[in-house]
Amino acid sequence: MTDSLVDAATRMLTALEDEGLARHERMIVTPQGPEVRTRSEDYGPDSAPLLNLCANNYLGLADDPRLIASAKSALDSHGLGMASVRFICGTQDLHRELETRLAHFLGTEDAILFSSCFDANAGFFEAILGEEDAVISDALNHACIIDGIRLCKARRLRYATGDMTELEARLREARDARHRLIVTDGVFSMDGITADLPAICDLAGRHDALVMVDDSHAVGFLGARGAGTPEYLGVEGRVQVLTGTFGKALGGASGGYAAGPAPIVELLRQRARPYLFSNALAPPICAATLTALDIVEDDPAPRRRLADNAQHFRAGLGAAGFDLVPGSHPIIPVMTGDARRAVGLARGLYAEGIYVTAFSYPVVPRDRARVRTQVSAAHTRAQLDRAVDAFARVGRDVGLV
Repeated sequence: MTDSLVDAATRMLTALEDEGLARHERMIVTPQGPEVRTRSEDYGPDSAPLLNLCANNYLGLADDPRLIASAKSALDSHGLGMASVRFICGTQDLHRELETRLAHFLGTEDAILFSSCFDANAGFFEAILGEEDAVISDALNHACIIDGIRLCKARRLRYATGDMTELEARLREARDARHRLIVTDGVFSMDGITADLPAICDLAGRHDALVMVDDSHAVGFLGARGAGTPEYLGVEGRVQVLTGTFGKALGGASGGYAAGPAPIVELLRQRARPYLFSNALAPPICAATLTALDIVEDDPAPRRRLADNAQHFRAGLGAAGFDLVPGSHPIIPVMTGDARRAVGLARGLYAEGIYVTAFSYPVVPRDRARVRTQVSAAHTRAQLDRAVDAFARVGRDVGLV
């Protein structure tokens, strides 16, 4: 690396700090949960716990003793890892058991595991689509969908979130394509709003297109069985391809999947580069995820508790005068507009014992900075009320309310 490149990197980092856009990681010294302890300049390892409002731990399973026991048992029976990719000598019975179970849970013919949902989306488009095809993507789709589309040779079109007129225009524009694929997040992670899947599926049917949904922020807790946005919005069977993660509601560890028609899943096994060239998912994660699916299917109480907590916290923040993105999802963004104000709100709350994170450009548009909060089924009402009180105090200090 030349000195000039090092100097350029230093200047870019300085600019990020000056604009309030730099992101800093805090070191957590406990398991993930509704409360955590951190090690930083402000809080030592023996400090009071912080109320955690910025994890994707929707069902509170990240430190659940049942999942931990399953993972420990799999360590003894199946080892730490595979030391290989799947097609060489990296497939165990646990992998196929989880794939079969996922397909049944999601109502698809088959499923395939990836190291992450990022990898599932990064590998999908190049493996399935060619230059004769077209992919039509929602403007707010996650970065992994955007990157995956960039890797394929298909024609790329985009439509504004919720704008079905524009989506239909893009479908008409792509009418000469061999295959047309509409891809959208089921829940948009920065805003906590759901895609209009009924309207999308209607348009797909009229224009002979397939629908693909990344359901990472819905699988496990949205819908009557927790099967995600297609179930929640009444379009089960009309979404052909689903991708998702085990790193959020389903245990909070790592790993992801793609699920859909058996021929598409098999083609991913043959062609998807992140699958072909990455180690198989660790056996303890497979075992823990199977237990997470047991819990989701057998006990609806955590899903109800999560929905109640989200409604309660959203109502409290709204009554305190904060500008919220409307909705009912447990992702509850507190809008600040300005990046520095978002950072100030997050820092002030940290000093109050509330762990949240500021989001700013390029994660969100420059004028849409926010503190994104996320509640869990594991939070108590007392904890959420304490957080609302802290938000109100700090919000006044930084001029938001």
